Amino acid sequence: MIGLQSYPESTLVERAMTLMLAGPLSAHRLAVEVLGLPGAPPAVAERLAVALFASDPRIHQLQDGRWALVSEVRGSPFLEDCAFAVVDVETTGMRAAGPDRITDIAVVVLHGNRRELVFESLVNPGIPIPSRIQGLTGITDAMVAGAPPFEVVADQVLAALANRVFVAHNARFDWGFVTAEVRRARDLALAASRVCTVRLARRLLPQLESKSLDSLSMYFALENPARHRAAGDAFVTAQLLERLLLLARERGVRTLADLEALIARKPVADPTPPR
Repeated sequence: MIGLQSYPESTLVERAMTLMLAGPLSAHRLAVEVLGLPGAPPAVAERLAVALFASDPRIHQLQDGRWALVSEVRGSPFLEDCAFAVVDVETTGMRAAGPDRITDIAVVVLHGNRRELVFESLVNPGIPIPSRIQGLTGITDAMVAGAPPFEVVADQVLAALANRVFVAHNARFDWGFVTAEVRRARDLALAASRVCTVRLARRLLPQLESKSLDSLSMYFALENPARHRAAGDAFVTAQLLERLLLLARERGVRTLADLEALIARKPVADPTPPR
């Protein structure tokens, strides 16, 4: 999976995808191993496969009729061909799967020489914002009282992320909140390649003691007049990503797969909090 896609959650589809990790499968084998229908006629098996997989962006039908994961039929793109959706969220707390909610979200697209803020909105979380969070972000209950709840902006968020590589500084945090909100608002799961600029900085700049956004901004002389607001942090993270991609290219990184392999390498120990 390269660009972000949304899809209905399905136990049957997930089971089929697990089998496809070993390679493409025929409709008959899928009918047997996923649906438990060993006696299904070929035409019925094919219709069932189409019903299950035709609208799922992660699965593709090959010319010989077999079904395969998209990653098995599409090569890794060059970095210059990738569209990166750089995301930042501000929230009521740290528990994406619990009671906490997004209060501010922004998406900046980085594609070649293009760097553009494509979406930004305060979000009414439906719960009070703790005073310590208000002090950190400057986002108050009064500011979000008239803002849309996430379900109102969910489609705009999905459009801003669609078919782009998801990027954030400490991507696990932002991805966790975005996926949790989308699941609640639209009952959709998200799948995408993800790039964490914290992890990338750890591989490329091990000599720096801190990989926080403030420290990296200072190292690269990046200005951020709106720290701890989604648009300000997303924009400076996009600038940071540009700098890190240049360093990665100096190490021979050419494709998204190369970048993912670099990020996956064991990092030097770094106890500094990433945010």
